[in-house]
Amino acid sequence: MAPDVSLLCICFCFCYCYCWGCFFFAHASAGSRFPAIIVFGDSSVDAGNNDFVDTVLRSDFAPYGRDFKGGEATGRFCNGRLATDFISEAVGLRPTVPAYLDPAHGIEDFAIGVCFASAGTGYDNATSDVLGSIPMWKELEFFKEYRRRLQTYMGRRRAALTLRNALYIISIGTNDFLENYYLLPVRSLTYTIEEYQDFLIRLAERFIVDIYRLGARRIALTALLPMGCLPLERTVSALTGGGCSEEYNKVAAQFNAKQMALVEKLNVKLPGLRLIYSDVHRMYIEVMRRPASFGMENIENGCCATGLFEMGYMCNRWNPFTCPDADKYLFWDAFHPTEKMNKITSDSFVKYALPKFFVKHV
Repeated sequence: MAPDVSLLCICFCFCYCYCWGCFFFAHASAGSRFPAIIVFGDSSVDAGNNDFVDTVLRSDFAPYGRDFKGGEATGRFCNGRLATDFISEAVGLRPTVPAYLDPAHGIEDFAIGVCFASAGTGYDNATSDVLGSIPMWKELEFFKEYRRRLQTYMGRRRAALTLRNALYIISIGTNDFLENYYLLPVRSLTYTIEEYQDFLIRLAERFIVDIYRLGARRIALTALLPMGCLPLERTVSALTGGGCSEEYNKVAAQFNAKQMALVEKLNVKLPGLRLIYSDVHRMYIEVMRRPASFGMENIENGCCATGLFEMGYMCNRWNPFTCPDADKYLFWDAFHPTEKMNKITSDSFVKYALPKFFVKHV
């Protein structure tokens, strides 16, 4: 009996598609494992939420965004994209993560990536009060609202799976020290620096537990960079001899050690949690030690304006001192990294931090 040609064709097509499907999934990027990226934090990851709140801490004007697609000043404190934008693209999602408060985007966009971060905020509510930023408790409320919208958009079951498998990034803490503790007298009169670090760690723990209860399972907690080497802090240190502020760098290192301990604690305490520590501090130190290896020429000043103290409205299009090529700089303004440094940070995250989500606990 002659074989059924149509049946053979169907079998061939099935085998062909199956084999290529296996090949695809075997070689797919890590993006196939993350249905969305969800971001909390401060100006290091704010995609433009501050454009829509009553604060002086904004960057929705040139030359911010001059190297962004279309030269658009989106509210990112950078000449281009943020590390979280690059990470989103690297895991197979969109090349930018939209700000939750941006009316140009809706839940169909936020279902794939969303940013709740606000420049100037911190774990401590008193930090966000300084410049009228969005406090962390409000970022949490926005996340709860987003969760409800997501359930309406895709159904409760699919929304739960998205939230469970999404990549969460928390990048915050620098402002609590530089904008609050060392600048205003209230916290420094109440706490020693070690006590204040412990206070912040308790707030960080509470926040992580809160989003865990709302469905988050894959969370990256970002280290503080060596904040004593920010151009602004170098400028202040010039009054007492110059260079980085070793006191601030020591505080950042101490706080990072406490964050690592928190990561270990919560991974044991919360079933199913994959909380990882992303060591951007190490990456910054490496670039500062070997700038030429990364194609950089200036690691001390920002590219915008004089690069000594300007950020926000002081970094504007009328300043004649802004550098022509930000890729040669570690910092864009006196407080924030360039797009190039954000790409380096993203590459390091993808290479060293991301795989930790898929390593089985011993």
